[in-house]
Amino acid sequence: MRKSDFHFDLPAALIAQEPPAQRGASRLLVLDRGTGAVRDRVFVDLPQLLRPGDLLVVNDTRVIPARLYGVKDSGGRIELLVERILDDRRFLAQCRSSKPPRLQQLLHLDGGVAVRITGRRGEFCELEIGNDTGSTVLEVLERIGHIPLPPYIIRSDRPSDRERYQTVYASRPGAVAAPTAGLHFDAAMIEHLGALGVQTVAVTLHVGAGTFQPMRVEDLRAHRMHRERFEISAQAAGLINAARSERRRVIAVGTTVVRVLESVAQLREQHAGAPAAGQPQDSAAATVGPCSGETDIFIYPGHRFRVVDGLITNFHLPESTLLMLVCAFAGTDRVLAAYRHAIGRGYRFFSYGDAMFIACGS
Repeated sequence: MRKSDFHFDLPAALIAQEPPAQRGASRLLVLDRGTGAVRDRVFVDLPQLLRPGDLLVVNDTRVIPARLYGVKDSGGRIELLVERILDDRRFLAQCRSSKPPRLQQLLHLDGGVAVRITGRRGEFCELEIGNDTGSTVLEVLERIGHIPLPPYIIRSDRPSDRERYQTVYASRPGAVAAPTAGLHFDAAMIEHLGALGVQTVAVTLHVGAGTFQPMRVEDLRAHRMHRERFEISAQAAGLINAARSERRRVIAVGTTVVRVLESVAQLREQHAGAPAAGQPQDSAAATVGPCSGETDIFIYPGHRFRVVDGLITNFHLPESTLLMLVCAFAGTDRVLAAYRHAIGRGYRFFSYGDAMFIACGS
């Protein structure tokens, strides 16, 4: 299977540069995972598409203001994109400048904050804030950082992006990109779903800067995913396992949730051994458990889904690993046909764009 199998032509005018006026005021393309049939709806119709007993799994990561600007001690401009906070004083970041910065070089960031390059880890620099700041890394970011809008949003960030490029349930700082399927939900929608008998539970995956990196190989088998930190609590695992055992649907809000659930289930299955012939997929070997760590799972067509029954997701970039995950879930031909339908009807694409709901019988 090749990267070019997931190409499609997207008019630039359909790449959303702004969020809708209100959360939930977006369109929703419904794709039947079993038949490939599509229907045009709006996101506020979602309660009509879910069932009492469905378990909605969201990603509660919070986007940090991870983009920093400044100058090197040599005077050249530099831009940092924080990948990960290591502790109160140290962080990893991508460094962008006309000439690569040197080890131990001092950087003077906007707001009078000094940081020093203390090491390298692959493509990232390790940096340490100065002793005189009196602030933690996260406090510095909140004060002088910029929301790291994706590269296909061709404008500078604005104060309003601090709220709109963030889910209403974001609570755990650490991501440098939003889990964008969740941007459509407002508090009223979540409350309404609860009243209808739809449960909601959170897991965490801190989206890293690698999510913006294009795939550089044609053969999918040669691609290596970036590693991202995740956590699933005992409470969340218990609710997911209960839904599986009671044959209620587990609906992932976003590809990040899929990666968490499928990573944990895959690890658990490998530890327990593959299910015997005829053993149901919701047996103990295919459930999740409380877990934290890092995942580099790459889900593309041929993957056997162990947990997820339905998916709410945005429209993704051509030839991207996120599109490949969606194609693995619903079938490449069906997904690409749905994308052609969406393009023909003027759906808005990518982070601030419209949404899809994919499940059997949708």
